[in-house]
Amino acid sequence: MYGLNADDLRIRNTAATFAESLMSYEVDAELAGGQLPAEIAAAHHHRALELGLYATNIPAAAGGVGCTALQQVLVQEQVGRVTNGLAWVMHTPPQWWVDVATDFQRERWLAPAVRGEKHEAYAITEEFAGSDVSDLRTSVRKDGDEYVVNGVKWHVTSFNLADYLFVQGVLDNGDFAGEHVLLVVDLPWPGVEVVRTPHYSHHIADEHPIVSFTDVRVPASHLVGAEGAGMTFTQDWFRFERLMVAARCVGAGQRLVDEMTAFAKSRVVAGKPLGEHQLVAGMLADSATELFAARTMLYEVARAIDAGGERKTLHGLASMAKLYCSEMAGRVADRAVQVFGGRGYMRENVAERMFRELRVERIWEGASEIQRLIVARQLLKGTI
Repeated sequence: MYGLNADDLRIRNTAATFAESLMSYEVDAELAGGQLPAEIAAAHHHRALELGLYATNIPAAAGGVGCTALQQVLVQEQVGRVTNGLAWVMHTPPQWWVDVATDFQRERWLAPAVRGEKHEAYAITEEFAGSDVSDLRTSVRKDGDEYVVNGVKWHVTSFNLADYLFVQGVLDNGDFAGEHVLLVVDLPWPGVEVVRTPHYSHHIADEHPIVSFTDVRVPASHLVGAEGAGMTFTQDWFRFERLMVAARCVGAGQRLVDEMTAFAKSRVVAGKPLGEHQLVAGMLADSATELFAARTMLYEVARAIDAGGERKTLHGLASMAKLYCSEMAGRVADRAVQVFGGRGYMRENVAERMFRELRVERIWEGASEIQRLIVARQLLKGTI
């Protein structure tokens, strides 16, 4: 089914087995606020590297695994089956950077990231610039051989675990004044401070603090690409991550369908299995049908990327996949809680954790409303 070849099945099955080995730690992580003992977390990280499940999106020439887009999706689908971010150890470093990184940047950040020795974070979103990253207020001023950054970024995912940070802002001066620029900042770095770390609905080890940049001086050697090209790199990252979000949502949907189906078989109500009651049977059928449609769409978009589709078309297709798969997963999670009943409201139950964790998938990397606008615009332009 789905036309997977032997290599596709091998990496999918490897990722599935590894993901399943992580599931026994979910409740412990949940009750500990997302944290696992450092030695266990480190062991999971090293195991992902050993199995070839880390940096699957990086070409072999740059030290990565060199998987196809479809194979990357297959791995991230398995990541989505595990709650509490435990499977985020199957990490995908910034593949868009490979083509534009200088030799200095490759040696200092990119190569160590591909080897699993360094971890990145993105400081893009702002208080009044969420899904619309074109409306950033963070300022970047060129001063000799340095850039000076001032601003405040929100929801800086994984900042507490990061060794370096991508910061996007708007140039104040020079030939490209008013356009976007992307810089790399090592952590810790003078002038970079956590304002506060909000608590979120999910419990994972990666925090999402609000971070301030006050007269942060960054060497010109830390400029990614060229001045004025910041939005291009961000869009490339968004397009990739939207597909990965879609993949993780499909994985979550599969886990939920499996779990609630097993419960509906074993739970007896009024003398027969819960799943034989028509209203419950309907929820199972709807969930399985939507999951099948979502996975089919997801794999086809990945194959379009592997076939070298036109950039604008792929942008619209990735938005379609992110929109449908994230909304599908939310509906399936809601049904799963209902099927489990009171058990589905307990933190030890996978449906309860998924219900909370999946809600953000309709918000980050571009809210569902933004995806609809992208799809509609591409449709009107005739690019999809």
